[in-house]
Amino acid sequence: MGTNLFNKIWDLHRIRTLPDGMDQIFIGLHLLHEVTSPQAFRMLEQKELAVKYPERTFATVDHIIPTDSRSRPLEDPLAEEMLRVLEDNTRRHGIPFFGLDSEDQGIIHIIGPELGLTQPGMTISCGDSHTSTHGAFGAIAFGIGTSQVRDILATQTLALNRSRVRKIEVKGKLLKGVTAKDLALKLIQQLGVKGGVGYAYEYCGEAVSNLSMEERMTLCNMTIEGGARVGYVNPDETTFAYLKGKRFAPSGRAFERAEVFWKSIASDPDAAYDDHFVIQAGEIEPMVTWGINPGQAIGIDQRIPFPEDLSDDEAEVAEKAFRHMGFREGDPVRGRRIDVAFIGSCTNGRISDLREAARVARGMKKADHVRALVVPGSMAVDRQAKEEGLDLIFKEAGFEYRQAGCSMCLAMNPDKLEGNQISASSSNRNFIGRQGSPEGRTLLMSPAMVAAAAITGYVTDSRELWGEADGR
Repeated sequence: MGTNLFNKIWDLHRIRTLPDGMDQIFIGLHLLHEVTSPQAFRMLEQKELAVKYPERTFATVDHIIPTDSRSRPLEDPLAEEMLRVLEDNTRRHGIPFFGLDSEDQGIIHIIGPELGLTQPGMTISCGDSHTSTHGAFGAIAFGIGTSQVRDILATQTLALNRSRVRKIEVKGKLLKGVTAKDLALKLIQQLGVKGGVGYAYEYCGEAVSNLSMEERMTLCNMTIEGGARVGYVNPDETTFAYLKGKRFAPSGRAFERAEVFWKSIASDPDAAYDDHFVIQAGEIEPMVTWGINPGQAIGIDQRIPFPEDLSDDEAEVAEKAFRHMGFREGDPVRGRRIDVAFIGSCTNGRISDLREAARVARGMKKADHVRALVVPGSMAVDRQAKEEGLDLIFKEAGFEYRQAGCSMCLAMNPDKLEGNQISASSSNRNFIGRQGSPEGRTLLMSPAMVAAAAITGYVTDSRELWGEADGR
């Protein structure tokens, strides 16, 4: 019986098994941002400890920065203090930092891959739950808490329990206009927001193999929303082609040697798994959330379920969602009026996401009552978008085109919902208050679907506008 990628990488990085049964795991790449690191550095100071391997840690600022102005000091005193502390700590400990004055600044889960820091076979950690994004490269990548950030800074290791591995096989091809975001939401709907607890997810099958690297990142990014801490795709030629030429990736003969290793850590054809879930790609349509967690999602042409058709736990959450969202059982989600449209985040703020949204927005005008924001996930994405003229397409359509950052994905910067506004969002969470207002309501969907909602003013099947665009 063969071995899957998760267990291969785990065994390569396991230093020892501790007396309590947990494994001490070496962490190859540690990523930092300004929100979860200040307390960790303070803990180091209290214990008079240094950062053990500063060259294995990379930092950026993304969560708290405004996306309309980068003037210092930041208008929010707390945000300015968090940024200053990260600047001071990275300088003191010799940690590479992509700050506001860096051409490489951006959302941590976007700049890691685009710089070639993220590579197959690695163990990768960051004080952010969506670190699962990096699993798209065939890595074990997971979010950690502040005390674990401290542990990595001090020792480059963590004490962890080994996860079980669920193989998620997506058979067939996705339909035209159905994206990795739709696939992710469908899987969470099917398996549940807690269905992955204790598991690592291995995504495979024809539909997954056909995804681009950026689409694989979107899929792995949403893994945490289904309860699994780790999600990954086995490395293949698509992976290697993406990494070739990246700044921190190997080059020349070193790349050839690395490629041999990367191929070796892929799951064996006869690998064993703890569970196997199969889904048909051709049955998935564009998805939209109607509730207060990512599992409360339906296809664009489906209707919101009745509580009696759900489990007791799901029915209880559904009732809370109905009260907050203003939906009723049996309602369609198509045609729901929106107030705000947000395209961006570590889930869907890459250049391919902006291209898909621009394809819908080209030559159109947003609805008068909608405020629409496009926020590139990094300075590099911003540069490429401008080179391709995507920023002009959005501006001509009436969208606000912003600077790189997390923006309206979460309420840690000025980009927030007001009152009970309804947002069509390409981000990852629709929790109550997530986008800044306790009464705000979030509908998660793909970037193309968000653009379509911004144009029409209500939830719309983006494929309908794509058809119009193709005809022009």
